[in-house]
Amino acid sequence: MYADHKPEEEMAAGPTPSTAASFRPPLPPPPPCFDYRSASLADTRASAAASDPALAGLVESGALVRVPRRRFGAVPAWRPPDFAEPEDVWILGTSHLSAESADEVERVLRAVRPDNVVVELCRSRAGIMYASDDASGEPLLKSNMFSLGGTKFFGAVNRSINLGGQSALALRLLLAVFSSKISSGANRPFGEEFRAARRVSEDIGAQLVLGDRPIEITLERALKSLSWDEKTKLVISLFRGITSTTHMPQQDEKAAVSPYELYEKLSSSYPSLLQPLIHERDMFMAWSLKRSKAVNKSKTVVGVIGKGHMNGVVYALISDQGDLRFRDLVGRESSETWASSVVKGLVRDTVIGLALWALYELLQAAAVHIKL
Repeated sequence: MYADHKPEEEMAAGPTPSTAASFRPPLPPPPPCFDYRSASLADTRASAAASDPALAGLVESGALVRVPRRRFGAVPAWRPPDFAEPEDVWILGTSHLSAESADEVERVLRAVRPDNVVVELCRSRAGIMYASDDASGEPLLKSNMFSLGGTKFFGAVNRSINLGGQSALALRLLLAVFSSKISSGANRPFGEEFRAARRVSEDIGAQLVLGDRPIEITLERALKSLSWDEKTKLVISLFRGITSTTHMPQQDEKAAVSPYELYEKLSSSYPSLLQPLIHERDMFMAWSLKRSKAVNKSKTVVGVIGKGHMNGVVYALISDQGDLRFRDLVGRESSETWASSVVKGLVRDTVIGLALWALYELLQAAAVHIKL
């Protein structure tokens, strides 16, 4: 099993904010001059050597860092008096389509033997940890970070609607189909490092913690950051990519497109997406590692996250002086007018229809390809 953040409990850790405050980022993104490796190398080298000399290669490459509690700053006054942040936070940067990353996760967890293992997943994506590692047995629609699946598929749909709304669900469907297509050339199953984290955590008795912000909230905030013109262009560009007949060549692990790279590409065309898709999630994962109820009084915590998030997460860990709060990272905007609600409903239903049609077309094309 795994630990998940309960909004009603975490919101109780501080005063309820106003709507405007709830949507204000608690920390700025890392400045261009910040480098997580140089900021943490001295703290990591000695500890890694003491835990397992074989970890030295991961440390020197920047894949593994340690941030001790003395770098965090004081526990904020609004946290309960019996709360204690972890003594040590280790962070391992991984590739979601790499067997090597899965081996590295096992090596680090068995060497460090943490109390908690925080993974870059949320509740509706937790099924990735229990999926098969056999790429040949994957469904026609390849698993990815946006997938809706698992044994509780309809529960995941309901949660997506409740947390992010139908518009966010529609965007998630489009991104799932689009990601499946652009990664169709990769011959590795998605998320092997998360399955390794689950298996080893069970072996060593560590608690698994879902450390990423719910994808439904992330996509809702992403949509709200775009103008109507940008939303239309985004949907059209995703739809064109999905329906394109261009064949995706076979890719090795290093060439496969990661979710972080997809987010970066989207943010280059739509700069306002950078904050909700990357920076806010970096802060949320830092909060999960050091300040969530799940890691209270832990001695050691290990985070398993995508390599692209390392700089932002480490910066948030050491720059935070009590600013990282759950309520600031999951805040919802105020209610809208009746007229805008009607317009949004029409657009939403159109996008959902397009997403489902694109999914059907992709599965049909894949089925024909298999028959041939």
